[in-house]
This record gives sequence, structure tokens and C-alpha cells, in this order.
Amino acid sequence: MIGCVSSIRLRRARRGRHATLVACVLGLSACGSGPAAALATPAAVSPSARATTAAAGSPGAEASTAPPSPASTPLPSPSSHPGSGFRPTSPPWPGSVVGASIGGCPTFPADNAWNRDISSAPVDPSSAAYVARIDSFRSFVHPDFGSDPSYGIPYVVVAGSQPRVPITFTAYGDQSDPGPYPVPLNAPVEQGNDGHVLVVDSGDCHLYELYQAQRNGSGWDAASGAVFDLRSNALRPDTWTSADAAGLPILPGLVRYDEVASGVINHALRFTVDETQNGFIHPATHQAGVANASDPPMGARFRLRASFDLTPFHGEALVILTALKRYGMIVADNGSSWFVSGSTDSRWNDTDLDQLKSVPGSAFDAVQTGSIQRG
Repeated sequence: MIGCVSSIRLRRARRGRHATLVACVLGLSACGSGPAAALATPAAVSPSARATTAAAGSPGAEASTAPPSPASTPLPSPSSHPGSGFRPTSPPWPGSVVGASIGGCPTFPADNAWNRDISSAPVDPSSAAYVARIDSFRSFVHPDFGSDPSYGIPYVVVAGSQPRVPITFTAYGDQSDPGPYPVPLNAPVEQGNDGHVLVVDSGDCHLYELYQAQRNGSGWDAASGAVFDLRSNALRPDTWTSADAAGLPILPGLVRYDEVASGVINHALRFTVDETQNGFIHPATHQAGVANASDPPMGARFRLRASFDLTPFHGEALVILTALKRYGMIVADNGSSWFVSGSTDSRWNDTDLDQLKSVPGSAFDAVQTGSIQRG
């Protein structure tokens, strides 16, 4: 549900697998990031916006496979599990971070906040209060994606020749990057209230994201839209939203099947909490919260504790948890607490993913990544 409080957008995220997202591609190769899958496309950034963008591939192009990246440290040596085709790969020590790739484009520079190793970052003094507050709503991790083709957040990759179409903003046009955007008229739309559309333009490596998108004739209507240059560290202007409440890009924080299948995720993940405070930490640029210092701000980053034992886990869950120790996850929206976002892909192994539901919120610490901004 959507609400406006002092011009600040508040949103309730999906609460379970049955509140699903439109997954497949009406004539395009999409639905996550597998073979015969297409990903999102980037758009041109408005001159006034400090935005980041992502590259995209042509319609029908196979999803790109993310290169290996460092595993979190310290980690127990993962052992293979019968029936599991996934295992964290060895990190390219010492210290280098190989960024994820979508449609042949980088998912931001290697030194971008999304790609930063926070395994040694100091614990935030408010960590215990934040975790307790989040746990008061829900106390275990939940994968907000799975094998159901209508579950997860879909994205599509297009070629640089993709026609640009008009975008009409219906709510937050003053904080949106103006169109036209290279959004196919049959692009997949996330089901539910959020109705996200994510497109990567592989020609110029820009990412275009829409919120509450609906096809309208030869173009699209959307509550808001944002364009990110995936080769840049530039942020949106402070106090600006995006297609996400925190002013962040959505696609770079998704758990994507191609990355998990490669054995490593080398970036922070996106997750939601029931309530946030009225502040944000960069790279977030927008707040949608209340005056409660026990709530985490938008952009707060949480890391799975190094001491959390990963030996009982296997398969896809092990790859995800390994990433959460090294890169953590970033508060991106108001929604169900500890819900981790992932891409639409029918190849997800729900049995593997269900292991994540046994991970308690108390196994996480908030880490210091910057000061809280107001506005």
C-alpha cells in the first residue's frame, strides 16, 4: 500500500510468495538472468540528477554470468552437499573486488558502495537497537523470490538500438529523470503494488527503473523513474527518491540466479524492513520513515556475523549467506522485515532457498558506512 506523509513515499513490500510479481517477457527473453533470459536496460540521466546506470543486452540475449568475486572473510570452508550444484568459489585474494556484470556492463565501478567489502567494517553503535526493532516485526530472514515465475523482481536487457518511448510521471515527476526511456512496450512488470519495471541498455550501460509502471498506448505511465549510469559512482540528489523508496537502484541489489549459479555474489543485497527512521545513509538519498531512532535509516547496511556457522547450509543458500558476510545487505524500502529481494527465475531451488528462513535477524550487525542525513 502507498501513503504520502509530508511528501515522503511510504511503501509496504510483498509479504509472501503469493503476493507475486509479473515475471515473464511477453515476446522478450526475460524472467531473471538465465540462458534465454534478458536483463534490464539503462537510460539517460537527467542533467540535474546524480544517478548511476547499468548496461543492458539486446532483446533475447542470454543473461550474462557474473565473474568470480571474493568470498566473505573469515568463512568456514564450505563442503559440497549431495544434490547441490552450488558452492562458493575461491576469492581472488588479496583484496581485489570483481564487480558483477549485466548485459556486458559493470554493475558500477569496483569501488562503488554496492561492491564494497564490509566484512571488517566497525559495528554501528545503534546496531543492537536496530536489530531489536526489526525483530519486533519479524525475526528471521525470508527470500522474497523463488521458482514461481510470478515471484521476484523481473528485469530485461535491451540493445542500444531499442526505441525510446515517452514516460509520463503520475506522482513524483519532480524527483524523476525525464524520458524517453528505452523500455519495450512488452517489458515484464513486477506484480503487486510496486509494479517495478527494470531495463538495462547494453549500448550505453544505463539502467532505467520505473515505479508503479503501467503501459499507456505507445509509452508508459509511472509514479516515478530513475536512470543510473552503471559505470559511475554518482548518486541521485539528496532527498530524491528513485523507483525505490531509498533513492537507490533496485537491480544491482537483487540476488540473481546467474551469480548464484557461478558460486559467488560479489555485491551487497537489497532488503526491506517494516519501518525506517526519517533519515538516510549514502548511497541512499531519500527517507520514508518516522521519528524513531531505534528504526534503521534507509541505506543502513547489515552484515551477517563472521561467527555465524555456515556448515549446515548448502546450495543456493550457502552462496547467498557467504555474500552476506562479506558485502552485507542494504535497507532499501519499507516492507516486510528481513525480506531479501531476488530476480524472477524459474530455476531457483526453493528447497535450497528455504534454508534462509532459519537464519535469525539476531545473527546480523549493522555496520558503520556513513553518517545519517536528514531531509
